[in-house]
Amino acid sequence: MPNQQENPRAFPRFEVEASVDYTGTEILLNHRIQNLSLGGLCILTDALEDIGTVVDLVITFRELDTSITARGEVVWANKEDPMDMGIRFVELDTERKETLRKYLTLSRDS
Repeated sequence: MPNQQENPRAFPRFEVEASVDYTGTEILLNHRIQNLSLGGLCILTDALEDIGTVVDLVITFRELDTSITARGEVVWANKEDPMDMGIRFVELDTERKETLRKYLTLSRDS
């Protein structure tokens, strides 16, 4: 298992079948989440936000028949195909973290 210096991610990322709506400079609906962790997510989108932009997220977990709202900050954006951006969660409360943890456990085990 790699140590923290070899792998700087604080949380493991999982490829998932989930979608997200987000509001930054525009309202964008039903974007595919490429990967997800307790720390953030990567969204496939051609509507990139600037690094540092705070976005409001609604993440839908079909398998759990639920969704959560969250706030995030854009930490990177890839302007070349496939266009995507990384968003770090900001102020994710215990209840939302627990729903996220439950979904990630379900995704990992299936």
